Amino acid sequence: MRRVPVLALAFGIVLTLLAAGPALASSYRYWSFWDGAGGRWAYATTGPSMARPADGSVQGFRFAVSKDAGDQAAQPRAAADFGAVCGATAPVEGRKRVAVVVDFGVPADAPAGDAPPQAEPRTACAQVAPEATAAEALAAVAKPLRYNSAALLCAISDYPKQGCGEPLADAPTGSPAPRAEAPAGGDGGPSAGLLAGLAAVSALAAAAIWQSRRRRSR
Repeated sequence: MRRVPVLALAFGIVLTLLAAGPALASSYRYWSFWDGAGGRWAYATTGPSMARPADGSVQGFRFAVSKDAGDQAAQPRAAADFGAVCGATAPVEGRKRVAVVVDFGVPADAPAGDAPPQAEPRTACAQVAPEATAAEALAAVAKPLRYNSAALLCAISDYPKQGCGEPLADAPTGSPAPRAEAPAGGDGGPSAGLLAGLAAVSALAAAAIWQSRRRRSR
């Protein structure tokens, strides 16, 4: 007869974890990566070193402080317009044209002691090999780039001078930083910590039920 209390307790813990999830959201200062089409931006589903844009593509990068991948307030502030960026660049056989938009963000999002190198987004038409990645297109027009050991894009055109996707002061200790090669948890799904907590609760509940049945069988 102890099964119901055990499951009720487990369910209560699950609800507590779910309620606590939004409170654990962290803000990060980092370069986000965007795909452009029809004048609009969508958060990229792959990192720049894996994405291989086709000729006529628009790729955007924005430095900002954000809690969620795909935060529309942190998208590039220039339109995703291939014609506006590459319209004056004649096509070359054996090369593809990729419109690159680099938005250095606003002063309020800059790290302490640093500042965006320019106020307005920078645009450039990269002419690269047909198999080139978005990272290679970016490198063709906005060097120097800086990456960390986890392949996170840390700096474009040497901005920022230091740091790489660190959590801000409101973020809990040990929170994972955003990654360049995968969206930073913006799909609305549960976090890894929450899933681990749910798994632990389920295991405890199962153990308690097993012990209860064992006692009744004696």
